[in-house]
Parts: sequence; C-alpha cells; structure tokens
Amino acid sequence: MERKEFLSLVGLSSASALAAVCMGSCSKSTENTTTPGQPTQPTTPTNVNITLDLTQAANASLATPGGYIYTGAIIVAKTISGSYIAVSKVCTHQGSTIEYQGTNQRFYCPNHGATFSDTGAFIAGPDSLASLKQYKTTLSGNMLTITS
Repeated sequence: MERKEFLSLVGLSSASALAAVCMGSCSKSTENTTTPGQPTQPTTPTNVNITLDLTQAANASLATPGGYIYTGAIIVAKTISGSYIAVSKVCTHQGSTIEYQGTNQRFYCPNHGATFSDTGAFIAGPDSLASLKQYKTTLSGNMLTITS
C-alpha cells in the first residue's frame, strides 16, 4: 500500500467515525417529545403508587392548606379547601419544576410564568400548554396514597 492510499483510507475512516458521532448527538431525546413549532412535552411518571405518612416531619408542609412537597417527579399539595392534589412537577412548557401557590389556588412555573389550576388544568402561559398530569389521591387516617 502506498503512502497516498494509506492516508486516503485513514481520512475516510476518521470522517466516517466523526459522522457517526455527530448523527448520534443529533438524535431525539428520550425524555421529551417535540413537534416543530410546539412546546416541549416532558414525560411524566407512570405506574405511580406512593404512600406518604402525614405524621412524618418530611411531610409536615401538607398539614397546612396551601402547603406542598415534592416526592420524586410529583408535587403534592393541600388545597385551601383541605383536599389533596398530586400532579407532575414538570411544567409542560419546557420541563421546569413548578410550585404550588395555595393563596392563588394554582400551580405556577417560575421560569416562564405558566399557570395551572389546582387540578392541573392549563390556565395561562407562554403557549397553549397541555395540562399537568394529575394523580389520584386517597387519604386513610394519616396515610396519603398517590396512584396513577
């Protein structure tokens, strides 16, 4: 093999490897699904089955109407009326973590101002967003169970 032929083969191999790396980094994310011109749709937890002991210090915020906690990828809040609501903590705009504003009875994204009702329904924001994924809550004594 002549030097010129060897360098040509090395160049082609390098270009092929570089193209493979570039193509891999340009592939779609498995966490979010996006349609051109539409907001990012983050994934939400499925097969949820969580039980919270409301007497534990970590869950103390849920003793007060308007209080909330995060458990995994879910935000759990106690509404002003005293019921419990659990929704995905991921804003449907760009995946930021939402907060619960008990006095306003809404979920709020501090990054772009999206607001959702205390049932997770979209109210207002930068785009017409999807509602937050809501989970079923069941209270039995001091145990709050959250299921999908």
